[in-house]
Amino acid sequence: MRSWPTKTLALGGDYNPEQWPRPVWDEDIELMQRANISFVSLGIFSWSWLEPAKGEYEFEWLDTILDKLHAGGIAVDLATATATPPPWLSAAHPEILPVDVDGHTLWPGSRQTWCPTSPVFREYAVALTRQLATRYHEHPALAMWHVSNEYACHNLPCYCDECARHFRTWLQRRYEGLDVLNDAWGTAFWSQRYTDWEQILPPRRSTTFNNPTHVLDYKRFSSDALLEHLRAERAVLDELSPGVPVTTNFMTLDHFRHLDYTQWTPLVDVVSTDHYIVDALPHPRAELAYSGDLTRGLAGGAPWMLMEHSTSAVNWQPTNHAKDFGQTIRDALAHVARGADTIGWFQWRQSRAGSEKFHSAVVPHAGADSARFREVEELGRIAGRLGELVGSRVESRVAILHDYQAIWAAEGPCMPSSELDALTAAQAIHRALHDRGVTADVVHPSADLTAYAVVVVPQLYLVTDEHAAAVAAAAAAGAQVVVTYFSGISDENDHVRLGGYPGAFRDLLGVRVEEFFPLGPDGTVALADGTGTWWSEDVTALPGTDVLTTYAAGPLVGRPAVTRRAGEGDAGSAWYLSTLPDDATLGALLDDILAAGGVEPAVADLPRGVETTRRSDGPRSWLFLLNHTDAEQVVAANGYDLVADAPVDGPVRLAPGGVAVLRED
Repeated sequence: MRSWPTKTLALGGDYNPEQWPRPVWDEDIELMQRANISFVSLGIFSWSWLEPAKGEYEFEWLDTILDKLHAGGIAVDLATATATPPPWLSAAHPEILPVDVDGHTLWPGSRQTWCPTSPVFREYAVALTRQLATRYHEHPALAMWHVSNEYACHNLPCYCDECARHFRTWLQRRYEGLDVLNDAWGTAFWSQRYTDWEQILPPRRSTTFNNPTHVLDYKRFSSDALLEHLRAERAVLDELSPGVPVTTNFMTLDHFRHLDYTQWTPLVDVVSTDHYIVDALPHPRAELAYSGDLTRGLAGGAPWMLMEHSTSAVNWQPTNHAKDFGQTIRDALAHVARGADTIGWFQWRQSRAGSEKFHSAVVPHAGADSARFREVEELGRIAGRLGELVGSRVESRVAILHDYQAIWAAEGPCMPSSELDALTAAQAIHRALHDRGVTADVVHPSADLTAYAVVVVPQLYLVTDEHAAAVAAAAAAGAQVVVTYFSGISDENDHVRLGGYPGAFRDLLGVRVEEFFPLGPDGTVALADGTGTWWSEDVTALPGTDVLTTYAAGPLVGRPAVTRRAGEGDAGSAWYLSTLPDDATLGALLDDILAAGGVEPAVADLPRGVETTRRSDGPRSWLFLLNHTDAEQVVAANGYDLVADAPVDGPVRLAPGGVAVLRED
């Protein structure tokens, strides 16, 4: 077993040698060494090459490339190859195929065409995992196991009869009986009362809206169903390959919300994720930062792996823009700034054929004699110097709460506004902090919130009593707690908390809301000191609560829009935003909240468009500065720049698109 590279910032990515003739393999190893590549993820989509027919295994090619990688000093994250079944398996067992919400079978021809609950698929997947673990546990190139790939990227949710049977079993474990389920689902409405478990189906296409709690539970079940696949393969690896770390690549991108990763992290030894820039987003760089902070939160603050990102263009957007030259380095180091110790790309060599042939790679179609490969080579030299910060942690005194199950509930049917995204407030506040050089941990409500000076509760529509109490405890411990609109509305069964919104946080905030007034994506409302967007509410400030801003127009004119309830003694204050203020107004409000919490930016007077974070390890610290503008920026900081490999005495001059990582004195 090879140790994971830790004396350098590990660089690597998906490697698919089965796509290439063998003479290319030796060239690959040489180029990897040139670029300081220290790991590869191997065999992710190789099931049909490893098992071309049932029970017939061909390992010679994998033996050969593993030996070559070991000889080249490259660690291997070896996949169980179970992400996509081979054609022979789908042909022999069509019952493994997934079914969409309209009852249509999804046929082979792409990838991940398997039902999350299929016992047949799991039997074959576990058998292949057993073969690989037995054969390669002792191989000196093996440093980590990579289970499946991007769970739920394409085959969730599935609505087949097998999923229906498993769903009923899952419900029987969750609820003590049908009476309990009927109460939880509110089936007194629309004559939905169930009198036999067999009557319950997945929330397939119906005449109109499905029951919201039924939909929510199906999302919970679907996440758990795939988690059982990870658990089954992990059990084989623990049995036959003990001591080798295990991971699977999460997807903490903005648009991927199928799995509750909070429940997945206990089953991996290393948290890893995939991230790609989505150009259609209004703030793609800020979304990258949010994703990194969320991944770090899932890792409990520990360093994490970026398993995949792109050197340049992807292949799945309407227009696949190439990255600017220099952006390959800047994007990679943006993830390191958020806590990544390993940087991987999809993929090593750009494919000649297949659906991803125009997805960029480390070695592009133009070959190693290309600007993109030379940029990776330069990053390889930088990675060697950044080895000293491996294992360090990102500093943060601010928490933003992120709960996948609350997001699922908020995205359910029949909400006050179908156009309000569940992450709108979270990402707006995170972006405002990001612009101020203030780093935030994006964490689950079950995290220790008393460790933070500021706790943001953004659109936490569904919240348990336990998590609401944790937020109140953070305020009692001295934190500035910021709660936004559409939070605390329902309990874990998606039942509305009665007595006035925001239900679970009403007493903490000292406000009572009687009615929502959604604005929509293009709607605005005038405030006494700015403009509100997306949402508004009829707020009453209870005695002891200060009104900071009021509505200045519309049906709510004169009503409170932003409030603060000061805590007693050493307790912190509780702030409520019943609308999302415009950027300038939100920023000024956050400045007041940060000042009240004693939170200062990593760098004073940070130029707009420059991103900064700080990582530390005991007495040592490293300051990251990333210039996302096309102009030179000057930052008041000094130290030794590991990117330029030179000391900085005085202000840092960042070239357009430039990056500095300062070892601070």
